[in-house]
Amino acid sequence: MSRTVITFGTFDVFHVGHLRVIERAAALGDRLVVGVSADELNLRKKGREPVFSQGERLAIVAALKAVDEVFVEESLELKRDYIQKYAADVLVMGDDWKGRFDEFGDICEVVYLTRTPAISTTALIEKISATS
Repeated sequence: MSRTVITFGTFDVFHVGHLRVIERAAALGDRLVVGVSADELNLRKKGREPVFSQGERLAIVAALKAVDEVFVEESLELKRDYIQKYAADVLVMGDDWKGRFDEFGDICEVVYLTRTPAISTTALIEKISATS
């Protein structure tokens, strides 16, 4: 029986930390579905627009060999709907969200992966801004 894994992220200024979480998520099942945060969601969540547009971020994530399907995540409140729509057996999130999605344990396994140390999109953006 195949296992579908679902994960979510903004994936802005794509870096090796993003790649590692996607590869590790993919290793937990047979099919990986990735929700990429909509531009509007990112603005609400982080208080800034992404550097790369929603379309560009979708294209980058979709091009990865570990990813089977991508979609736009419109709202954090729709996580349960997305899990059910894609028939996910496993929800994977970074450990910076630890405990926030335990409520979905009734419909799938919830796994929190350790983030790659010393890599942060926000820190990268700040570093790039400071040098320009």
